[in-house]
Amino acid sequence: MPPESKKPNILGRLSSFVKGRSNKSAANHPQLLAETANTGAGPLPTQDPSTPSILLTPANDPTALSGQGSISQLSRQSSTNETNPIESPPATTNDTYVAASTSTSTTQEPIQFQSPIRPTASGSRIVASQNPQDRLLLSHLPQVPSLSGPQPISLFEGAQNFQMRDVITVFNEVGTQQNALEIQRGRLGTLPKHPNMSRTRVEYLPNSRKPDVDRLCEQESNSTILVLCIHGPAGIGKSILAGHLSDQFRSAGRLAASIFLSAIRTESSDPETIVKMIAHEIGCIHPRAIPKIVEAMDQCHGTSLEIHLQKYILEPLRSLGHPQPLIIIMDAMDEWQDHPTFTKALAFLNSESSVVKFILTDRLNPCASRLPGIDKVSIYTYALGPISNEVIKAYFQKYLEMVPWVDGRKASSADVEKLTELSGGLPVWASTVITVLSYSFSESPPHEILAEIVGSRRQVGGSNDGLGDLYFNALKRLFPSPDAQKYFRWLVGATTVLQEPLSLVDFSTLTGIPPHLINKIQFALSALQTRSPPPGSEKMIHPAITLFHLSFLEYVQAPTTDTSFAISTFDSHSAIGLTCSKQVAILPPSSLRNNFSLRPLQHYAVKYWPHHVFNGTPRSNNEWLQTEHCSTLQMMPDTCRRWAALFLKGLLPGEVDSTLEDVREEEEGMALTLRNVARRLVSGGGDHWTFQVACLEVAVRIDGGDAEGWSELGRCYGTRGERTGNLRMHEEALVAFQHALDLRPEPHPSRGDSLDDVAVQLRWCYRQNGDCDILSEAISCSRMALSLSPTPHPARAWYLNGLALALNLFYGRNGDLEALNETISLNREALALRPAPHPERPKSLNNLANGLQSLYKHHGDIDALNEAISLYREALELRPSPHPDRSDSLNNLGNALLDCYQRTETIADLEEAISLLREKLELRPPSHPDRSVALENLLIPLQLMHGKSQTLLSTRGNSSLRGTSHISLSCWAPESS
Repeated sequence: MPPESKKPNILGRLSSFVKGRSNKSAANHPQLLAETANTGAGPLPTQDPSTPSILLTPANDPTALSGQGSISQLSRQSSTNETNPIESPPATTNDTYVAASTSTSTTQEPIQFQSPIRPTASGSRIVASQNPQDRLLLSHLPQVPSLSGPQPISLFEGAQNFQMRDVITVFNEVGTQQNALEIQRGRLGTLPKHPNMSRTRVEYLPNSRKPDVDRLCEQESNSTILVLCIHGPAGIGKSILAGHLSDQFRSAGRLAASIFLSAIRTESSDPETIVKMIAHEIGCIHPRAIPKIVEAMDQCHGTSLEIHLQKYILEPLRSLGHPQPLIIIMDAMDEWQDHPTFTKALAFLNSESSVVKFILTDRLNPCASRLPGIDKVSIYTYALGPISNEVIKAYFQKYLEMVPWVDGRKASSADVEKLTELSGGLPVWASTVITVLSYSFSESPPHEILAEIVGSRRQVGGSNDGLGDLYFNALKRLFPSPDAQKYFRWLVGATTVLQEPLSLVDFSTLTGIPPHLINKIQFALSALQTRSPPPGSEKMIHPAITLFHLSFLEYVQAPTTDTSFAISTFDSHSAIGLTCSKQVAILPPSSLRNNFSLRPLQHYAVKYWPHHVFNGTPRSNNEWLQTEHCSTLQMMPDTCRRWAALFLKGLLPGEVDSTLEDVREEEEGMALTLRNVARRLVSGGGDHWTFQVACLEVAVRIDGGDAEGWSELGRCYGTRGERTGNLRMHEEALVAFQHALDLRPEPHPSRGDSLDDVAVQLRWCYRQNGDCDILSEAISCSRMALSLSPTPHPARAWYLNGLALALNLFYGRNGDLEALNETISLNREALALRPAPHPERPKSLNNLANGLQSLYKHHGDIDALNEAISLYREALELRPSPHPDRSDSLNNLGNALLDCYQRTETIADLEEAISLLREKLELRPPSHPDRSVALENLLIPLQLMHGKSQTLLSTRGNSSLRGTSHISLSCWAPESS
């Protein structure tokens, strides 16, 4: 069977202080739910009365003194994620005090949210509300005593034997504490910071998403589910909704952090960095969490992503003692290359939904996109639909009044109706129309542009692309001449592939576009920008993804786009890659040993030339030899080692000495240098996959006849596929391994390795797409690899195992008994080749036992089951505590014994199964993603032991289970298969 996968009391003797109450809630075991309807609305879990579910917390709640301002104050603020100094709160008695990061000084309309809580002179009071959402929230509002009460005792009142040194001692201690706090705040400031979003936030239309917000708030309030994922196509308004929810939760004192991933550059987006960025946001919003965050900075170096989640997020939030879970909002998960890894790791927090919850937005439904490990995450998905016609119509009526119409020729009511129809409920379409009409430097007056738009018969979301039509017509007016269109394609193509902001002069050098043309094109394109550059960087040239909506960038790259405005990212990468290569080729020799400071353009070229060359040149060696990139790199033998040292110094700071040792001899050539650099990136820690694969891709172009280079590239792609569940990664790995196989004809000694590499990737592809032809090819490759490795070939056991795995997949699909028997035979031979104390023997024992157990289930052969139990016992003995795989062996043996009991009704088998599965449960603490499965497996034999006929979900307790801590049967739910 597959294994499951301490603050000294300084002033206590001198005065009394108000203390916040302690809030403790029972651990909740979230249910794993699937989406129940396209609207996202479905049967909601019954509320656990012990679980706080109110969205809003009174502003004077002593547990909320964590950086959250009063509702009236914060309702006028925008959640900008801007980093600001953290100010100490005033120590008053009757007033609620806050210590929060300040907002940007931009003026915004008040948030259209009527809270059921109103601030008063002595605290807060609850008022009636006509809003269904508020009434829902108000019904769960806990009664909180006012902070007003007896005034603090005077510092010297009733003091006897008073000595001035007591005061000096106290103030010295206070000064020391303040210094320590300032140090902690300073350290918090060294964490990665979220970009300032004050100029990029799009206005939320009042009540435009009220039904969705009501459902989402109800779902968050009434369930113990950890993750709420809102999914929908580009332009539907997910980011606007995320910003609105961020404002609402912040004004209610419930926001932990909000992260907008589309605003974050690729090189700053590995999962650990994002976790630290979330921690920085938590510290800015909740200063009392800073000590725990600083602890994490001291404890998490080199630890797993799960430990980062625990130390940087869970423990700081738990230290706040908030009565309701705090919310982390993460927008545009699909624009983050490492989102599968992060999402999978969230399973570690499944049982902590009373402390923290996540709201994610994504273009795809993660439960339907085969993300690895998504079935282990406590998640609810919600499909976001278009905005109603009434809201879109109100939007047009408001903003069409602001268009600079000429000669009084404004939009008519019929125009508004037609625009509403054409929008298809897509906010990005409506906002683009207003932007185009409001552009002051268009040669055509607004009424002519409007007539052209209204004349379109293409509705967004219909059979034709109405959004594409809108972009085409806007571009045609902005760039009417062929020359203007040529420069548009040149600039937009370059900024689409640009990796970092550059100055105007450097960008002009990099792309060859004259500066005056860059300014003209950018000025025209500002009509279509949906985001503004960060303050202070307006004169820089920014990557297009940071300025334009994703739908616009998809339009200019689509194969169906008119050639006047269609860009080729391949050509853009090629041109920039060539310029970068030339910059690297002329690096001064002093840059290696001396403290030479690279200019910004040189820094960009050193860092990104492999990325651009990889994405802008053909992989074929014959075609590569015809490119200018090839001849340019041939000029670099004297600089390739110098480049490698500078490249690694930039990505692995502080490791220059070891870097120089790794990049040894100049005469190795660029191909080997690139492969050495790729290996160094793997051993250097962190996620540098994009740089690693770029180096290996360029290496195989330079030396296309090296099989090991292709194999390294295949392993790079394959590892990434296993981590992210991306089928394309496995397909790329398959292509690379096939190249290596072609370069290793018989009787090459490593041909078997290449055949096995191909077979492994074929099996991965089959698991992703279920193509039987691919599985058959995998079996064929595994047979050939095995035939080339007779006993005593050292890899024979490995190849036996590979073929057995493929045949087992075939049996699982077709129930072919012959395939199962062959699987058992192959696993027997592999086990014989791995005698004790071979490190792989436990795996072979389990593989053979799994086959025998399947044989028993196929036709009831009790001898096969008894042999499987014997093999499982030996595997368990070879995995003593604390072996990392012991829980798997406990599970396998326990389930086999349960099968035996159901056949023979021998009570000893059932008792042993319970003992084994209980031990496994002890190895699965409440935070473990597989705890629910372990609990399910234990409940089954317990039910059999006591002869219960109820279903598992109706089980309410058991005397044998009472000794097991942290189990709530009423919250149990089986893991999705």
